[in-house]
Amino acid sequence: MTENRETALLASVPDGLFIGGEWRAATDGKTLKVYDPSNGQVVKEIANASPADGKAALDAAVEAFPAWAATPARERAEILRRAFDLLQERKEEFALLMTVEMGKPLAEARGEVAYGGEFLRWFSEETSRIQGRYGANPEGTGRMIVSQHPVGPCFLITPWNFPLAMATRKIAPALAAGCTVVIKPAELTPLTTLYFAKLLEDAGLPKGVVNVFTTSTSGAVSEPIIRDPRLRKLSFTGSTQVGQRLLEQASQGVLRTSMELGGNAPFVVFDDADLDKAVDGAIAAKFRNIGQACTAANRFIVHRSVADEFARRVTERVNGFTIGRGTEEGVTIGPLIDDRAVAKAAQLVQDAVARGASVATGGSAIDGPGTFYQPTVVTDVQPGSEILREEIFGPVLAIVPFDTEDEAVRLANDTEYGLVSYVFTENLARGQRMIERLETGMMGLNMGVVSNAAAPFGGWKMSGLGREGGAEGIHEYLQTKYTLTPNPF
Repeated sequence: MTENRETALLASVPDGLFIGGEWRAATDGKTLKVYDPSNGQVVKEIANASPADGKAALDAAVEAFPAWAATPARERAEILRRAFDLLQERKEEFALLMTVEMGKPLAEARGEVAYGGEFLRWFSEETSRIQGRYGANPEGTGRMIVSQHPVGPCFLITPWNFPLAMATRKIAPALAAGCTVVIKPAELTPLTTLYFAKLLEDAGLPKGVVNVFTTSTSGAVSEPIIRDPRLRKLSFTGSTQVGQRLLEQASQGVLRTSMELGGNAPFVVFDDADLDKAVDGAIAAKFRNIGQACTAANRFIVHRSVADEFARRVTERVNGFTIGRGTEEGVTIGPLIDDRAVAKAAQLVQDAVARGASVATGGSAIDGPGTFYQPTVVTDVQPGSEILREEIFGPVLAIVPFDTEDEAVRLANDTEYGLVSYVFTENLARGQRMIERLETGMMGLNMGVVSNAAAPFGGWKMSGLGREGGAEGIHEYLQTKYTLTPNPF
């Protein structure tokens, strides 16, 4: 029955580029294959855009921009709200599609549909709250008008790990602000975005307001778009290394940029923490999405007096995980996205062990079809280990002991990244000190998951620029104009 559902669903997903409100093949007729990471099988073949197709997508967004910017806020809001409602009606289809192309367990995919939908609802509500101000200048010689305007055509680049939520988190505020969009989903998981574009059609979005292209040659197609003087905004979620290259390209046109880049999240457990809460938080912060999240806890910095007990409890929980294809009943850990992800997890664990760490459970790739790696707990990780410097992006929990609060802060901040941190303590004053001392753009205090559509998502240092979500999110797609008029009296 599930196989029949998958076949019918995959057949209903468009296989073309969505440009100017029309579905079309790539100009040169080329295609790319999308694979199921749980078994390596091809699930669909779709259009593979060329630079000419990228230009056509931008042409469509530029042409549609004046009319969309002039569309009343309430009308834009109602389209976003219809999209939210349609997503609720089709939530099972979107969840299954994400599980097939990305691998996450179906229960987690349903959670992503709920999370991704909230950006549509939140920004539908923010659309009519775009405000300016009016008042006399201090000298009394004139009146100041400060107004907000859509920044213009936007290029949005999304990652493979959250195929729906990363699309809605960018598309929704752009549309709410009155911007038009070209979006490029990741080559590994493009189907969800194509299916979402089809949903936007059904919600009544005018032609050309959102344009989607899929490609296996991202740099060749994306760079001409970024360097085109008609583009006014670039939003990217992905690695810091790619983000740096995109920022260099965007600098030529002085583009507005939003960059949600890499993370190396510390998870700090103090000696006064409630260990039940800390273990629950650790499981959520580490193993959600099979560890493939920029917000995933990377370094578990645990007070020496509770480190052994914490390790014992998390190991017990990890040993209870069920590994398999995300569509199977009871599965909690699905495949990693590809062979490179498995190799990276294995290499980081091997390096840690070579430097003196111990593997409490797991520590190996799993033979057979698909790209699976055992959920792993590594204890007594030593300074200098690569696993403390690099983003793991896999189901590996690495524990480092500490003795003092100052040491914990030093270890937590000892990274070029600053996206999110997690702190578990029952001491209110200590929690407040951590808010002020940890160098991250977000923090979970006795919480293992922080993401929320109503909150500003983003990082410090090499983890990025700008914010997505919250009241701040729409301002990334607006520009400010100040007008001075004479004193009317």
